[in-house]
Amino acid sequence: MSASAPPSAMDVKPARTPEREDFYQRLRTRDSSPLWEVLAEVVPPHPKPRVVPHIWKYDVMRPMLMEAGKLITAKEAERRVLILENPGLPEGTFTITRSLYAGLQLVLPGEVAPTHRHAPSALRFVMESSGGYTAVDGERTIMRPGDFIVTPSFTWHDHGNPENSSGPVIWMDVLDLALVNFLDSGYAQHHPQETQPLTHPDGDAYLRYGANMFPVDYKPERTSTPVFSYPYSRSREVLDRMFKNNPLHPCHGVKMRFVNPANGGPPLPAIQTFIQLLPKGFKGERHRFTDSTIFCCVEGRGRAHIGGTTIVWKQNDIFIAPSWMPVAHESDVDAVLFSASDRPVQQMLGVWREEVPYIG
Repeated sequence: MSASAPPSAMDVKPARTPEREDFYQRLRTRDSSPLWEVLAEVVPPHPKPRVVPHIWKYDVMRPMLMEAGKLITAKEAERRVLILENPGLPEGTFTITRSLYAGLQLVLPGEVAPTHRHAPSALRFVMESSGGYTAVDGERTIMRPGDFIVTPSFTWHDHGNPENSSGPVIWMDVLDLALVNFLDSGYAQHHPQETQPLTHPDGDAYLRYGANMFPVDYKPERTSTPVFSYPYSRSREVLDRMFKNNPLHPCHGVKMRFVNPANGGPPLPAIQTFIQLLPKGFKGERHRFTDSTIFCCVEGRGRAHIGGTTIVWKQNDIFIAPSWMPVAHESDVDAVLFSASDRPVQQMLGVWREEVPYIG
């Protein structure tokens, strides 16, 4: 706004008068209210996230998850999950951002998380596994640390950990649950069997599909092959190759986005996922974006400067960068970050913005 522009209700509320107050009171009796009184709140001059920067330390959360494993079985709980709740949101919101839900799920050796399906789409980012699996619509894939598996909306899915497994299976769930519930379209159904029948041989989709990854600005060719398992071994290989053959991005290091090759879009319609390599000693420039983003450290250690907060992270830690807060990453050793956000929804609505680098 120029210095000579007249004041606007988007910046300053109109003056209150007895007549206006009386009118506002009568509006309330008709379940109405004046927009000009709240215009600056509903259409602010810049994004004002309620989400705050926060970190969930794996060293703290894992013991609590294992304690939950002693208190309740996977079958009894349906899904034994500790929800990651952003402290900036009202209690009982049950979400990590305004649009996305996240949690840590545990399946112990010999357990099965029974088959169900639901309207929200989900991804599973694996932290620990020595033979655990997820089955999606009749096909099973082995879960390995650093892999992530997608469960599209209303697909049957169950999870399991063999009796002879050497340890628990732990992963981070990310669902578009808040978006779906906002639309009043969320519901679930239970399968008549604890584990769904396999329509494909009990193989390993991890080996058959492989990952589909592209630089953040690359538009891939489409194929007819769906992907629901994205293996970390392939992701790491691509990151290493990009690091050797391309200059580092000043903000992101080496950053790749995951793609569903069947339609050229994100792995899930409302959730975009990325993976980035921050080589040892990397000090990224500040940047900002309108999608509040969930980060999980796959390997290494470092720091994220988010607004006025510094978050120190290491392997399996989960942290959040709120919308439009400047972010800068640093790494002490070679480090890899996985991230997820609602960017596809924002891009579809035409509201997504990014400043790279951020100068302010």
